[in-house]
Amino acid sequence: MQTDAILTAADSALRTLFVRPRATRTCNTVPETTGEALSDADRALSGALMRVNHVGEVCAQALYTAQALAARSGTGPRRQPNEALAQQLESAGREETDHLAWTQTRLDELGARPSLLNPLWYAGAFGLGLLAGRMGQGVSLGFVVETERQVEAHLASHMDRLPRNDHASRAIVAQMKDDEARHAREAQHAGGVELPRPVQGLMRAAAKVMTTVAHRV
Repeated sequence: MQTDAILTAADSALRTLFVRPRATRTCNTVPETTGEALSDADRALSGALMRVNHVGEVCAQALYTAQALAARSGTGPRRQPNEALAQQLESAGREETDHLAWTQTRLDELGARPSLLNPLWYAGAFGLGLLAGRMGQGVSLGFVVETERQVEAHLASHMDRLPRNDHASRAIVAQMKDDEARHAREAQHAGGVELPRPVQGLMRAAAKVMTTVAHRV
């Protein structure tokens, strides 16, 4: 069982980094042609912001995959496998795959590229997710709650920064923001515990580094 879980995690990593993602849901984007054409400056800004959002979804795939692997491998002091937790994490991860596909498609439409450091972002997020997952269900779900809350706030800031006539990007970000908020609520209701403030601060600092670098690279 553990070998199967490791192979599944490896397959998820390869698909995230090297295979074009496919969404299972449509995003209610407004065609760009219904508004004014984007200027070169606005297109560049939207491309940079959507690259950051794409990196966030790469990290989300890593986090949920690692936490599901930890749940199946055994968490807490007794290292008991937790299949129900693994399935909850994978369910949220599938919705994050939709986000990954939407942001990838929008990057293509804007003529922008994904971050060149995506393998590094994935590896770092996977390590954090595995660490959180090993600490038991409450902490693992609490990590999801805090992560999704920070992502929701980050997406809200992008709604303020995206060009007003970039309807497609704004619609994608709005739908992602709603989904992240729901993931946080579901994790909290399932027993997520509040993480210590120093841990929350470290998570915000790490996210700041990632978003700053991904905006350009």
